[in-house]
Amino acid sequence: QVQFVESGGGFVQAGGSLRLSCAASGIMFGAITMAWFRQPPGNQRELVSTRVATIQVDGNTMYSNSVKGRFTISRDNAKRMVYLQMDNVTPEDTGVYYCNTVPLIRAGLWGQGTQVTVSS
Repeated sequence: QVQFVESGGGFVQAGGSLRLSCAASGIMFGAITMAWFRQPPGNQRELVSTRVATIQVDGNTMYSNSVKGRFTISRDNAKRMVYLQMDNVTPEDTGVYYCNTVPLIRAGLWGQGTQVTVSS
């Protein structure tokens, strides 16, 4: 059974930091590209189009322009975990964060996400 469990969200002031975690199960974790996605409040865009950070099997990383230089994605294959270190956050980083595979392991299958709220 494929499952993603995100955690680590919360309230933070602008300029602060948070570290998100994602536990993945039911997939060949060490052989799959993983990513973090962000759903801003009131944004109805399809979640799959809101990717902010990606990490490939070999550790190569990619970031959206909006988070480049501030966020760091990492993975621990032995623990089947993906992390997102968020530094110097801004109110625009507010949203629900999800992890998933790239491409999606199964259309429409997402975890519960973790809410991040950044106050100005």
